[in-house]
Amino acid sequence: MWFTKSIEDTLRELDVNPETGLSSQEAARRKKHYGANQMEAKKKKSVFQIFLSQLNYWLIYVLFAAVVITFLMGEYVDSVIIVLVIAINAGIGVYQEVKAGRAIEALMNMSSPKALVKRDSHTKEIESSELVPGDIVILEAGRIVPADLRLIETANLQIEESALTGESLPVNKKAEEVYRDPKTPIGDLENEAFMTSVVTYGRGAGIVVETGMKTEVGKIAHLIDNEESTKTPLEKRLNDLGKLLGKIAVGICAFIFILSWFQGRDLAEMFLTAVSLAVASIPEGLAAIVAVVLSIGVTSMSKKNAIIRRLPAVETLGSVNVICSDKTGTLTMNKMTVTQIFTADGLIDLDNQRKNEIPNSAKLLAKGMILCSDATLEDGDSTGDPTEIALLVLGDTINIDRKYLSQNTKRINEKAFDSDRKMMSVLVREEDGDYKVFTKGALGSLSKVCTKIFIDGEIRDITKSDLENFSKEAREMSDHALRTLALAYRPANRETRPEEMEEELVLLGVVGMMDPARDEVKPAVALARKAGIKTVMITGDHRNTAFAIAKDLEIAQHISQVITGPELDGYSEEDLKNNLDRYLVYARVSPEHKVKIVRALKANGNIVSMTGDGVNDAPSLNAADIGVAMGITGTDVAKGAADMILTDDNFSTIVKAIEQGRNIYSNIKKSVIFLLTCNLGEVVVMLLALVIGWASPLIATQLLWINLITDSLPAIALGMDKADPDVMAEKPRDPKENFFSDGTGVLAVIMGIFIGLVTFLAFWYGYYEMGYLPLDKDVPEEVVKNARTLAFMVLVFAQLFYSLGLRNMRKNVFQIGVFSNMYLVGAIIIGVLLQVMVLIVPVMREAFKLHMLDGKGWMMATILGLLPLALLELYKAVFKRI
Repeated sequence: MWFTKSIEDTLRELDVNPETGLSSQEAARRKKHYGANQMEAKKKKSVFQIFLSQLNYWLIYVLFAAVVITFLMGEYVDSVIIVLVIAINAGIGVYQEVKAGRAIEALMNMSSPKALVKRDSHTKEIESSELVPGDIVILEAGRIVPADLRLIETANLQIEESALTGESLPVNKKAEEVYRDPKTPIGDLENEAFMTSVVTYGRGAGIVVETGMKTEVGKIAHLIDNEESTKTPLEKRLNDLGKLLGKIAVGICAFIFILSWFQGRDLAEMFLTAVSLAVASIPEGLAAIVAVVLSIGVTSMSKKNAIIRRLPAVETLGSVNVICSDKTGTLTMNKMTVTQIFTADGLIDLDNQRKNEIPNSAKLLAKGMILCSDATLEDGDSTGDPTEIALLVLGDTINIDRKYLSQNTKRINEKAFDSDRKMMSVLVREEDGDYKVFTKGALGSLSKVCTKIFIDGEIRDITKSDLENFSKEAREMSDHALRTLALAYRPANRETRPEEMEEELVLLGVVGMMDPARDEVKPAVALARKAGIKTVMITGDHRNTAFAIAKDLEIAQHISQVITGPELDGYSEEDLKNNLDRYLVYARVSPEHKVKIVRALKANGNIVSMTGDGVNDAPSLNAADIGVAMGITGTDVAKGAADMILTDDNFSTIVKAIEQGRNIYSNIKKSVIFLLTCNLGEVVVMLLALVIGWASPLIATQLLWINLITDSLPAIALGMDKADPDVMAEKPRDPKENFFSDGTGVLAVIMGIFIGLVTFLAFWYGYYEMGYLPLDKDVPEEVVKNARTLAFMVLVFAQLFYSLGLRNMRKNVFQIGVFSNMYLVGAIIIGVLLQVMVLIVPVMREAFKLHMLDGKGWMMATILGLLPLALLELYKAVFKRI
């Protein structure tokens, strides 16, 4: 019970020095002993269990019944073929499910949280899975607690533990508390922090006492190990579509069976044919194929710095028409550099100033900025906010010994930053034993609590003229796209409380720093504009700073397109909704404003993507259709609320992700339309022939074989089609649009009927070339076999060749390149070779009851097989205006 032990006892028992942390060697030894700090993987279904689940389908049960019937009838070859088709179909399903599962697991691993720890006397960020008992973990607002910790230091620390306790209010933590009762509830333990809980305020440090499955959340994990994953909306929609088509197909097949009974046909044979048609006409593999296409797509996206956390986001990406982007780190490089310092002693341009000419007021300003910083910078490796890192670099630039300052100055207390006050304060004890409060924040906020000013090495009362000078310099810095940050201080004592820190301060000065725009952002903004996507910049910076960057990136052209947070407060929801189109830049906004902006954009019918990196960005990320978190600077809270994580914090990656999302959805649509068209063609030819009294154009084994060849490899290959370079020339997709919009559904019906008619013609020609007609009496068995063979070959060829035309509905096959999708070319070649093998191998030809084609038959099979592709290309040329 770690909460019953004092800080000293805990440190002694785990044998660690809180100042240096564990050594790398000791951490490695403990990891070998305790194991990785992660939840045990959910028990997976074995391949055999997955295989059995592929057979758990009512039509498959009917097919097994057909196996038994054919076996009892002595049709052993038919029985074997049906069993083989069932097994191969199930095998393909197993492959698809295993592949999809591995891809999603990889994505989950890539988005695991990180931890800030002390090791080898340095503070560094590591994967949370690397933590071991005894590690010293640093906690700050926005971090997810990476293991169970016994707190050893707290400063106004508050942690939200709803995942464990159900209480939504944050808990105040106190490291010095010790509990004697071993049955003290988790919610009352103020001296511990628990894995997966969220730091919402303040800062602290703790020693890892439990990891992995031994943590409190690990105990819960045991209870949810068997929880089933839910399907995405896209998968549900496809399942519903499959069920509807299944009912229609079964209805048609029941009609065929009843019709055959009235026509006096062989009922046993027609039963098998009807069941086989039902199986062949239902795209039972649709959901699995889509899952594979999605997983392949999101895996590809992850390699291009966009991790999709929720699969439905891929579908939504194609509909995004507004990107709300934060400025810092997303549109800019997130490498802040202090270029100017202004104190009452004058303006210092660091690019031109000699280091030995820096006045004392500037050095005191830099010293205070360093003491207010929670960032770290060691040997070029940094952690923390880019602004705070820039302040550490400033200290190095003007020759301040940060290591000496750290060793001889101790932070006693602090008042953390919040977006309402726009400042933060620390109480420190200096090497001479004196106490001081340093407060950094926005000049506008500090000027309200400053009563004195530091000038010429002395302190005097501040005047209105002083404040005007500072405001003027800050405005000029902002006009040049510099971000400003002010600092003040005051003498204090150890008993100074947080609520007393920001009173009667002495104004020291202002620093101006620049974060240059990324080179690749401007072309990305232009590409988004071409794709019908509006880019909106939302930032906490001043109006002039925000506009300077926005103008440089061609997001905005005039200052009138900028609105500030205070101005937003004057708008009602209806007013904002009506005036949204006027503004492209939102400056000086709070997290509450971000939510208001997103909701107003959505209310106007827009599909909105929103970026964020802080704890307080979580509401706006949730409010947006696509929440995008920063992978580098983003807090774990922001990542947890997001649909997508950018591993490079780059705006251009959002545009690339939208482009990929559009292509993934397009590929899924191709697969769906291909399957439905092919299945409709099979139903049409069977229904048409049987209604007019002809023999069945295809027997059960042939139908099942067609289902095997055309319902798997070509559909998956279409789903893996290369990105369309012109996809960003199109307008965003309407989110209400389904697979059959834009005339695609009508085209699928027309082409399905046409494939059925072409196959019907091939069936007729099979009789005709041997001197018979389908309605003739006493037709020899070889003639019927010849007709079925032609229908069989034409139907497969037609479906395989037709897939080539579906790759692009605006360009012909030569414009996109016949061989530009080698997966599809390979699927077609394999399909044709398998089809030819069935015909030329005597054993298989006999098993499928086929007749060897002559030269005319092969020529007819090829010509008729190419007709659907030719018709589709003609349709594109006439109606899509290539």
